[in-house]
Amino acid sequence: MKAAFRSKYGLPEVLTIQEVTTPTPKDKELLIRVHAATANRTDCGILFAQPFIMRFFTGLFRPRSHGIGTDFAGQVEAIGKDVSNFKVGDRVWGFDETLKGTHAHYITRPESSRILVIPDSISYEDAAASVEGAHYAHNCIKRVRLKQGDPVLVYGATGAIGSAAVQLLKYFGANLTAVCNTKNIELVRSLGADRIIDFQLEDFTKDTQKYHFVFDAVGKCTFSQCKPLLMPGGFYISSDLGPGIQNMYLPMTTRFSNKRVIFPMPTGMIDSLRLMKSLLESKQFKPVIDRRYPMEEIVEAFKYVASGQKTGNVILTFEG
Repeated sequence: MKAAFRSKYGLPEVLTIQEVTTPTPKDKELLIRVHAATANRTDCGILFAQPFIMRFFTGLFRPRSHGIGTDFAGQVEAIGKDVSNFKVGDRVWGFDETLKGTHAHYITRPESSRILVIPDSISYEDAAASVEGAHYAHNCIKRVRLKQGDPVLVYGATGAIGSAAVQLLKYFGANLTAVCNTKNIELVRSLGADRIIDFQLEDFTKDTQKYHFVFDAVGKCTFSQCKPLLMPGGFYISSDLGPGIQNMYLPMTTRFSNKRVIFPMPTGMIDSLRLMKSLLESKQFKPVIDRRYPMEEIVEAFKYVASGQKTGNVILTFEG
């Protein structure tokens, strides 16, 4: 089989496609034939080892794993003798918490890991586009107590996290202002935004409306910039550590302030998957896909993701 391979940290050019032995599932594992996955910001962080703190999870001087990729959608090809919750032929999707990599024709994963059966009406590509970004959006949103009609602003409403956040916030009843570029205004409106600010025409930080929750889904602004937008008792969350990793310590220094920073560690992946499964089945969530690349063009896919220009998700497909 073929798999993406890297032996060191670096730019996308360090990635190669190599022939490796197809893995054999252990007693409690599944062998999954991957059909689709995303190349995403998390993958780029693992590839580049940026920010530096990433190395404490992936290897200080060189990667512990030669693989890359964090999410997947595919079909169960074989099961270990002690597997009871899945069967051969099941269409499944999930997240790889082991960081061994999912950009490969075949992967093995424990039955107990973050895996669910894909709804019959959902394609592999749509399933893959409803994992990483949707989870990080949900992980942030669930930390804020929202009431029906609470005013919320999402900056970066067109990325994988942002496009998911817009839809999830509308599902939870927020009154939503989305910040995006000119070309994506109609897309963001179709996802449910009540009001849109075009950052190419105006500075959203000068907005006169006040918000209960400001979510920087692209990690390109700071708490100090967004603090004037918050109403008393409001919350700021960023998808990034921020300059000088400030978003890790600001939750402590603002804990007793009337305008707080929250920096949630990603937890509850299986809960996010269950929510996304429900929303996909009920057609209350629309995965946004920008581009598709075959596995052999993985370097180009990562270059595009790293450019910061993508809208929604970048899909990798695995054939052959």
